[in-house]
Amino acid sequence: MADPIETLRLKLVEQVRGVFNDVESGQKPVPPSDEALFERNTPVRMVHADIVAMMVGGIRGLLLQMLHPHALQGVLDHSNFRSDMHGRLRRTARFIAVTTFGHRDDARAAIERVNRIHAKVGGTLPDGTSYSATDPRTLAFVHVAEATSFLAAYLRHVRPDMPGYEQDEYYRQFALVARVLGADPVPESRNEAEALFRELRTELRTSPEAREVAQLVLTQRPEGAPPAVQAMLGAEAVAILPSFARSMLGLSRPGLAALPARAATWGMGKTLRWAFRQ
Repeated sequence: MADPIETLRLKLVEQVRGVFNDVESGQKPVPPSDEALFERNTPVRMVHADIVAMMVGGIRGLLLQMLHPHALQGVLDHSNFRSDMHGRLRRTARFIAVTTFGHRDDARAAIERVNRIHAKVGGTLPDGTSYSATDPRTLAFVHVAEATSFLAAYLRHVRPDMPGYEQDEYYRQFALVARVLGADPVPESRNEAEALFRELRTELRTSPEAREVAQLVLTQRPEGAPPAVQAMLGAEAVAILPSFARSMLGLSRPGLAALPARAATWGMGKTLRWAFRQ
């Protein structure tokens, strides 16, 4: 007789994998490799292994990125995000998984593929300024928005007592991928990340388009994921956004309503860590 707890665990794992992998096309989860760019049990692999923290951090990072005019215009001009937001998020999650856990050859191939795509992405902003997805400074903001968001969510939901030296090591490790993607400058510590974020913040702008994308990100419904889950993750992402970013995107801090979302997110994270560690 099948163990009902084990049956439930396997069903949960299958559901989550269905959200992050294009099962219909035969795509499978990225198998962790001992020949990855990063060694096992190092900060970047620990942070990027937590599914819930990465989902919350990923939403936060994307919301921040949409405040950068060049990053936003690239999405508006060269992405089908309105009709396939889930696909875009799924591809980003896959890239993070391959470059963090996959064999180093697969990681390098994924980076080269993104670089080829970026080489074709460019255009003109509404004010006539040209933009390119290969611009080192734009890539630097995209990276620092992601890195600070992933780490912020991990600290909030998984390891609030993560030592400072491990947090710095996270930035040093993640910098390897950012540099090969063409980002410059790239932070290698908490202090450098905070300083770079403050510097690049002056380049951010609010706009109706940025607010539209923010709403699409927060209301999208990934296939296989209950609507309540996305609402909970979105509320958590908004809660840990810098106050200036919430204001620029027309978002309100969840307030007391955030407490149930935070508790539910913590509970879901604990459940998924149990399911995937068995």
